[in-house]
Amino acid sequence: MFEHHLDGKVAVVTGAGRGLGRAIALALAGAGADVTVAGRTRSDLEGVATEVKTAGARALVCPTDVTDEAAVEHMITATVETFGRIDILVNNSGVLTTTPLLDQPADDWDRILDTNLRGTFLATKAAGKHFVAQRSGKVLNVASSFALKGTPHHAAYCSSKAAVMAFTTSVAVEWARYNVQVNAIAPGYFVTDINAEVRASDAFTAKVLKTIPARRMGDPAELAPWVLTLVGPGSDYTTGSVVVIDGGQSIQ
Repeated sequence: MFEHHLDGKVAVVTGAGRGLGRAIALALAGAGADVTVAGRTRSDLEGVATEVKTAGARALVCPTDVTDEAAVEHMITATVETFGRIDILVNNSGVLTTTPLLDQPADDWDRILDTNLRGTFLATKAAGKHFVAQRSGKVLNVASSFALKGTPHHAAYCSSKAAVMAFTTSVAVEWARYNVQVNAIAPGYFVTDINAEVRASDAFTAKVLKTIPARRMGDPAELAPWVLTLVGPGSDYTTGSVVVIDGGQSIQ
């Protein structure tokens, strides 16, 4: 269904070095898009870029701190200079800590909000200049189902991801007249590096699985159908949507 439906398109994926970002970058490449893989760790990005090329697409490695406005502007400019255009932005960069609110330092709160929200704002603004000018573009923000229910010890992360959802709907309305669609996915628990430490505890994993009606965590590859739908031509009349992908955890 999605094979080659992104031929000729150029995508930027932040936080692409591992986990969900890697899976998203490979899904886009598999559908025919050339991909700029951005993130903090060059070695991780180079590994993903090799996989993108193996899938038959072109890749640009762009180490980027998404909280740095100049670095984000460079990421978008380098993409356009390398590939001639930009059509898709996936804002996936994110960080979290598991910390009781009373123990959370203010600078830790700021770091999480800066990466998850400020980074989404900066990249969307930088790419949006091209999208609005060319009267086409797709923005896909990675929020979280954690923002939809009370999650102890994750106040900063939940707040940042709820803000990403609000940002998505606001920009979607603002840019709809320019044929630019802005949507989000809200994953729940997926098997990624970010939760490897907590998954190492059998007791914790069992506790988490009891809260998920599907009784399992997601595989990053399971995001691909939604990602490819929301950045492809089938979503030209879909904007401001948030698709929750969490095995039913947030609705029980």
